[in-house]
Amino acid sequence: MVNLNSNASLPGKVAQLADAGLDSIRISLNSARPELYRAYYKPKGYDFHHVLQSAKEMTARGRYVSLNYFVFPGISDTRPEIEALAAFIAEGGVDLIQLRNLNIDPELYLRVLPEDAVGEPLGVLAMVHELRRRFPKLRFGYFNPPRTRMGRAGPLPGDDLELELPAEPA
Repeated sequence: MVNLNSNASLPGKVAQLADAGLDSIRISLNSARPELYRAYYKPKGYDFHHVLQSAKEMTARGRYVSLNYFVFPGISDTRPEIEALAAFIAEGGVDLIQLRNLNIDPELYLRVLPEDAVGEPLGVLAMVHELRRRFPKLRFGYFNPPRTRMGRAGPLPGDDLELELPAEPA
């Protein structure tokens, strides 16, 4: 199993690697909204659309795509972010999301983001519930599956650790 952890800034190189045998890519994101992504990563020589294109290159080749999705309550669990993340998942063919704490000083992070970035939080569990509702084959977990268990839909149902979710919000 050959996996690449990446910022996914070079889709042409990602395509070449996939053609040469790369099995999976894990892309790090703080946000699926380009303006929030840019504010945090400050990309040089690439932009958010390159990241999405890298995911699409892997998907087009039948490869596995996962996200290291850095969670920051009040940003990640807002309706605009959930909609943007859902669009990224659908367009990029994401198989698995690894939720990670964005381990940063909150005041520092909020200073670099656009003023309208913070919204009404729905809660991280509600975000996960919504994404699972929209993408039943999407997995949440910590590790990519071994090659023998991998497919376009990711690990077999029940292979990933299921979260205890509250009832769907009214």
